[in-house]
Amino acid sequence: MRILIASDAAAPQINGVVRVLETTADWLRRFGHEVELLGPAACPHTIAAPGYPEVRLAVAPGRTIARHIEAFRPDSIHIPVEGPIGLSMRRFCRTRGIPFTTSFHTRFGDYFDRKLGFGSAAAYAAQRWFHNGGAGMMVQTQTLEKELGERGFRNISRWGRAVDTDLFHPCRDEPGFDADFLNLPRPIFMYLGRVSDEKNLPAFLGLDLPGSKVVVGDGPTRTKLTAAYPAVHFLGYRHGADLARHLSAADVFVFPSRFETFGLVVLEALACGTPVAALPVPGPRDIVGGTPHAVLSEDLRQAALDALSIDRAGCRRFAEGFSWETCSREFEANLVAIPQNVWERAGHIAQAA
Repeated sequence: MRILIASDAAAPQINGVVRVLETTADWLRRFGHEVELLGPAACPHTIAAPGYPEVRLAVAPGRTIARHIEAFRPDSIHIPVEGPIGLSMRRFCRTRGIPFTTSFHTRFGDYFDRKLGFGSAAAYAAQRWFHNGGAGMMVQTQTLEKELGERGFRNISRWGRAVDTDLFHPCRDEPGFDADFLNLPRPIFMYLGRVSDEKNLPAFLGLDLPGSKVVVGDGPTRTKLTAAYPAVHFLGYRHGADLARHLSAADVFVFPSRFETFGLVVLEALACGTPVAALPVPGPRDIVGGTPHAVLSEDLRQAALDALSIDRAGCRRFAEGFSWETCSREFEANLVAIPQNVWERAGHIAQAA
């Protein structure tokens, strides 16, 4: 099967959605499928996203989309993000009667409501319009499936998440690994992820905790937060084995975000044997709620302190139960086939776009 994934979230961006899409594409190829990831880098003109200069948005990507479809003639199309590429691909498919699937990745409505005090209804209405136009929408958790169903989203199916347990592993157990390579007072409380408003980082950075607070990642609010919290160690992006090394060196992974659809970094920390402290919200609650591998509480300081006593080996064993092969099979099963007569009717797509 030829599978086209048209996504505004794509490399070189560094975030959970990109990691999920790239890992799923790799597994689909292992299953024997041909997969193309179409992102902003394929478009001749892009601009920086407002407030996120590292994120590029495609400008008028319609012709680029048409040319890729003309050349690739996919058997299935998936549109994960509600950006310029997602909107253009949705319009292309809808006007030609081409079925497609989508997936829900961002709680825009919850964030606007919390940040601005308004905008939730409008944001959910826009997302509902976007996703209900497809043949099916994939979500990560039972909580999200229930919440979105109650908000009028239709044709919902489950597409879970997992962690690469070969890459993310307990480096502390390796001979010669120096758990103190960061050269910081312990205990080390670490956050990994985007450094931006929606991640609620001040809820972590402002805590009165012993030892050291570390932030791995980057984003538009890093300069502001570095000035506001001079005692916090901001390390910027880390990648691959070096990222696993940093997660393994932490004593507790602290996750202050309130607006996650899942929280892939929680699993990555657990796979490195690092216990988790987080707020009791969807995402963390779906992953580790009711388990002994994390402490979920509105009192994030106490949660972080209590997490210090969690068994690290148990965290690793728990993470090993999340398989990317299983998740990718779910994605594969949720795809909708495009009837071949669609392409016969479409003619020269690129010329008509």
